[in-house]
Amino acid sequence: MLKIGGIEMKNQVVLAPMAGVCNPAFRLIAKEFGTGLVCAEMVSDKAILHGNKRTREMLFVDEREKPLSLQIFGGDRKSLVEAAKVVDKETNADIIDINMGCPVPKVTKCDAGARWLLNPDKIYEMVSAVVDAVDKPVTVKMRIGWDSEHIFVEDNARAVERAGGQAVSVHGRTREQLYTGHANWDYIRMAKEAVSIPVIGNGDVNTPEDARAMLDQTGCDGVMIGRGALGNPWMLYRTVQYLSTGELMPEPAIEEKIKVAILHMDRLIDLKGEAVAVREMRKHMAWYLKGLKSAARVKDVIMEETKRDGMVRILTDFAEQLKHEEENGTEDAGTVLSAV
Repeated sequence: MLKIGGIEMKNQVVLAPMAGVCNPAFRLIAKEFGTGLVCAEMVSDKAILHGNKRTREMLFVDEREKPLSLQIFGGDRKSLVEAAKVVDKETNADIIDINMGCPVPKVTKCDAGARWLLNPDKIYEMVSAVVDAVDKPVTVKMRIGWDSEHIFVEDNARAVERAGGQAVSVHGRTREQLYTGHANWDYIRMAKEAVSIPVIGNGDVNTPEDARAMLDQTGCDGVMIGRGALGNPWMLYRTVQYLSTGELMPEPAIEEKIKVAILHMDRLIDLKGEAVAVREMRKHMAWYLKGLKSAARVKDVIMEETKRDGMVRILTDFAEQLKHEEENGTEDAGTVLSAV
């Protein structure tokens, strides 16, 4: 099993810390679907120190989510250390993760995120300062390099280990690639061979079979699933089952998809209120419906909805219509859509 410091996970499956996605509502669903470790979306060190209400809400951890990793980012050593102390002493997160993989310019321009990939010495300096200041295990999530000409994945992983980091997650893309192209798992294998701490592989894990292949090809200790779980927590459950038993569980029926989507929305409403939650859920609903017949037309209606009950009605009517079509061999989804 995957073990980080003194924290032992029940399996090798990890939910990636996706910005705008991994709030407590979705993380708890991921945990209920069997995920060994869930990671919270990244939070700025300076935002933590300013202590505004929204940031403090992002630091909330439901006991049912544990074990949980809370991710921070920043480019200034002093503020990063002080933010890590807040996470260490004032939250019930189990692990403090440092982001050095975020590719967006507003982060890299602050000498944070993926910018560190160009300088193993900076990685050592920053990680060691955080490790010395906190009691919780410290980990790092990184990409393989800045671009194809600057891939220092082995040196960077070693810097994390020398600094006292307890594990490193490696996304098999460069900063330059963003989320395009293919993840190069060879570099994940190289990182694993370079260090003795656990290495968690990330990138292009979209099926349970992908997860098995990544473990076999790289020797990594865990598999981090990101975009493959968007609107699809069954991917997490199916991967856990496949890795432990070799059994490939069936895809969920539409009724189950709708049920979990509504549960997700209701939990988000409890966290953020109806107006904010329903707006945020529009993208999630599109993900939950991905691949279903006539889903494109339903998505257009969902993007205009502002109320919880209206969203539920759209989803349940759509599910009933699809079931009717399957039973009768017809295609009249437009009938329902014109009525919502």
